[in-house]
Amino acid sequence: MLERLKVPHTLVLLFGLMVLALVCTWVIPSGSFETETTPDGREVVLPGTFEVDEEQEGLSPVALFTVIPRAFADTQGIIFFVLIVGGALAVVRETGAIDAALSRIIDRFGNYPALLILAGMFAFAVASATIGMAEEYIPFAVILVTLCIALKMDAIVAIGILVVGYGIGYGIAVTNPFTVLIAQEVAEVDPTSGWQYRLAIAVPFLAVGFHHVWRYSGRVLADASASFVHGLEPPQKSVRIDFPDLTGRHVAVLSLTGVALVALVIGIQQAGWFLVELGAMFMALAILVGIVGGLSANRLANTFTKGATELTATALLIGFARAIGLLLEDGEILHTIVQGVAAPLGAIGAEGAAVGMLGIQSVLNFFIPSGSGQALVTMPLMAPIGDIVGVSRQVAVLAFQMGDGLMNMIVPTNPVLMGILGLAGIPYDRWFKFVGPLILKFLVLGALVLVIAVWIGYA
Repeated sequence: MLERLKVPHTLVLLFGLMVLALVCTWVIPSGSFETETTPDGREVVLPGTFEVDEEQEGLSPVALFTVIPRAFADTQGIIFFVLIVGGALAVVRETGAIDAALSRIIDRFGNYPALLILAGMFAFAVASATIGMAEEYIPFAVILVTLCIALKMDAIVAIGILVVGYGIGYGIAVTNPFTVLIAQEVAEVDPTSGWQYRLAIAVPFLAVGFHHVWRYSGRVLADASASFVHGLEPPQKSVRIDFPDLTGRHVAVLSLTGVALVALVIGIQQAGWFLVELGAMFMALAILVGIVGGLSANRLANTFTKGATELTATALLIGFARAIGLLLEDGEILHTIVQGVAAPLGAIGAEGAAVGMLGIQSVLNFFIPSGSGQALVTMPLMAPIGDIVGVSRQVAVLAFQMGDGLMNMIVPTNPVLMGILGLAGIPYDRWFKFVGPLILKFLVLGALVLVIAVWIGYA
């Protein structure tokens, strides 16, 4: 049944939510909280000050269409930043440095199953947590499946290394420009702030993920019939992809990229950089990497253009996602919804509210698998809810990124996941059987991480 499920395109889902938002302006009473500006310039709502407006005036249906160009204008900084990052990362990929580094790790530890699982998961997690890689991993499904089968394991172990690794990376999202930076911008939190805690929680998440994949691989090594894909032939069993050898040029490219990430954190924290400066930095990185990587000027330009083009769909989702928030704001019902959600969350305390936010974000990821889109839809709600229930906005952002990243490993609306499973020849129901228990473990761990974050005043 799951394989026959036809899930609408994310843009269709977002437009449906826009229609729902418009209808809500007709039936939900408008209202507002009093707000104040904190010393650091952040506008926060004041708990206990909500009042319902006496006059209710819903938006015209025409607003459903006029809000779209307004939303794109309102998010232009984010949209252009995403396109520039997409172009820059495409140039880095074009040099072959990332493929060579990941392939080197896989080959180096290929004869040591435990080290292969750990090193592979770590590499995929690092790339996703820092520069937001995801679709770029799809070709690695082939080489990992081939290698794991040669080592008497199965395709699920191979895809577990890849998907669990990148899911953890998106869940902790240390500096991921497509999720945490956008969420922090919407929540009016200093960009990249709180990275130390996010880096610390990577250890238990990787430990739990490694244990789950390694324990399953042990059962398959002991008894091939214990495999969840026993009897199925992976479509690429005899295929081997030749990735480039790691050269001095590749090392130089990877070093430049690492320096850029360090500069990103330092520039934001010490010099007040944000979208304009970060966009300029990624442009400079693209040019330098292209030169060092030996790309001609035309090849560099074509690659940058192609990389930016690949994120056009993401840019559209960002605009449509913001349109939902604008409709709620124009209809003056955003605070009413915040009050309605905050009331039950506030009744269970700050710790319970933080865990509740994780649950809400996890469910919403099924409908909005785009991390950038989900941030723009949910953070305008979650940030003020946090103000009311005593949860810092940093904790609200953490709940978002874990709900988004961890659920990417299981929701069938995630095109990257479904593409990888299709390439590996793993039916979704077999994958669900493997990853379902792991998701439950991660949600429990995520809830514990959020509770601790509340206790230590994570902000």
